[in-house]
Amino acid sequence: MSTPAPVDSHRAETDPAQDRAGSGTPGRAAGGAPMRAVALRLLGSAEIADEVLRTAADPGRLSDVAALCLDRLRSRESRRPAVRDPLDASVPPAADVLDVLTPSERIAFVLHEDFGVPYDDIAPVVERTPAAVRQLAARARRRVEGTEEMPAPDPERQRQAVTAFLAAARADDAEALVTLLDPDAVLRADSEAVRNGAAPAHGARAVSHRVAGRLREARLALVDGATGLLWAATDGTPKAVLRFTVLEDRVTAVDALADPQHLDRLRLGPPDPP
Repeated sequence: MSTPAPVDSHRAETDPAQDRAGSGTPGRAAGGAPMRAVALRLLGSAEIADEVLRTAADPGRLSDVAALCLDRLRSRESRRPAVRDPLDASVPPAADVLDVLTPSERIAFVLHEDFGVPYDDIAPVVERTPAAVRQLAARARRRVEGTEEMPAPDPERQRQAVTAFLAAARADDAEALVTLLDPDAVLRADSEAVRNGAAPAHGARAVSHRVAGRLREARLALVDGATGLLWAATDGTPKAVLRFTVLEDRVTAVDALADPQHLDRLRLGPPDPP
């Protein structure tokens, strides 16, 4: 049985007609790879890949198989005991390199880079626009290669998203927070933030429950030039920061930072006026 290309390879050869069709021939992805190879690459487990193919409504349809794989990845992510330090840019060993990705990033990256699936066909699986899928795949490659940089935020959209997030958290409105969060949103925390009570989480609902009702003393501030949240001592010394990543008006990541060395690396300032 053929196997997909490794992560650092060039994308699989694709037949243009199949690439336009997206799902290719029955039981195969756009590049002609067997559907089991797709599920195995997405999940990293032959046992789980076979179970997904057995339970898929149509195991020969890429969208059905990929959607089930996404569900499995989200379930696995929610059970992780810890989240990586938000300022740790190191990449894990090659065998685990895809584990630095969120479930949606993993779907977009593997399907497009390894199997040549068009962004238009990945979009409904991860419930995003094709343009957003392109961003997901590009960000995933940067993370896999260890070259990720924070995306340049739209200042006004970032301010609106974080302001709404703070208002919902202060109101203890978990449901409103869910609407503001990306389905694969992640709350990361450095070791000092964890000691102060922050709890890492993955998924919109889990993140919303971590922050609902708990940001009453936070105030808006600029964190590295983008709107975030700040806790400060009475003399103005920063005690903790929430740094946000916002894409398409949804919060995709919240980094809780309280380690003095981390705070010293940030550019902090008053918020921009509305």
